[in-house]
Amino acid sequence: MHWQIHAQDWAVNLLREHVSGAKLRHAYLFTGPEGVGRRSLALRFAQAINCTNPPERGAYCDACRDCRRLATLTHPDLSLLQPEEGHKDIRIDQVRSLQQTLALSPYTGAYRIALLIDFQRATTQAANALLKTLEEPPNRVILLLTAIAPEGLLPTIVSRCEVIRMRPASIDATRDYLHADRGLDAEQALLLAHISGGRIGTAMRLAEDPSALANRRTQFELLLALLPAQRYQRFKHIDGLLRKLDKPRQKISEVLSTWLSFWRDVFLRASGELLPLVNVDLIGQIEQVALQVPVEAARELIIVHEQALQSLEANANIQLLLEALLLQYPRVTVSQTLADTGLGSGD
Repeated sequence: MHWQIHAQDWAVNLLREHVSGAKLRHAYLFTGPEGVGRRSLALRFAQAINCTNPPERGAYCDACRDCRRLATLTHPDLSLLQPEEGHKDIRIDQVRSLQQTLALSPYTGAYRIALLIDFQRATTQAANALLKTLEEPPNRVILLLTAIAPEGLLPTIVSRCEVIRMRPASIDATRDYLHADRGLDAEQALLLAHISGGRIGTAMRLAEDPSALANRRTQFELLLALLPAQRYQRFKHIDGLLRKLDKPRQKISEVLSTWLSFWRDVFLRASGELLPLVNVDLIGQIEQVALQVPVEAARELIIVHEQALQSLEANANIQLLLEALLLQYPRVTVSQTLADTGLGSGD
């Protein structure tokens, strides 16, 4: 069975070799940006480890009971650890509960497998607690950790794992894959390749969820309305936005991330860099703004958006944060008519 992980052949080949050659380590760390396929690759690896009917060495059948239950996260020997609902961190009591489970023998599979998602979100106490398991792993236990980057974890944790560094595919390769292999039309494939930055998982989530692209369009419509507006009009827009949101902190994080991508594109155009833009459906507006905003000002706007996202994560007052951000926006003339790509328009 092909592992169906696009543009990560080197990682798949390495893991297949570990399975087929009895070279399994007790812990693996899958790193890379969100949407690059960290969790998917870890689950494919878990299937290959515990498959009872592999079609060839290092492969998995995707049909046996173990494969099917691992794919749906219902296998009795699979433990999933991630921040619980209502919490942004992985806490020490979760790690301690996991350790109790891992002390038991596998129920049906060859190995007990723990999948620890976004472990950069673990508290210091939780991370230190996991070290005991990494230093003295139980027999027939394999830990699979995912994180954005090794630098976000304790060095002692990273040093005890086999690190699999995953990177996005090129824009062209992603576009071709979405068009040829996933059946997206050429225009949609091109746009999603740019928006996702070569992260296949992100591209497919956008393709399968029309509301995500519709929300993106709404966020840009608001941004383009804010740019030429006077201060009181900007504050009025923000007040209206917050009144409509049921989970404002999460939603505003999405809005700020979208706006940040716009200002990065403006900076690239203003500086003359030839790197690919993210928002290729907004090239007209990006070029208009780049002609009116100096390079250093565009760079500063990137920084203040990143700082705003950090402050939001630290529970800053949302309305004050947004108003402070808009005080740093330049007033520019820009077309507020978005090109109709046929994507996410709500039709």
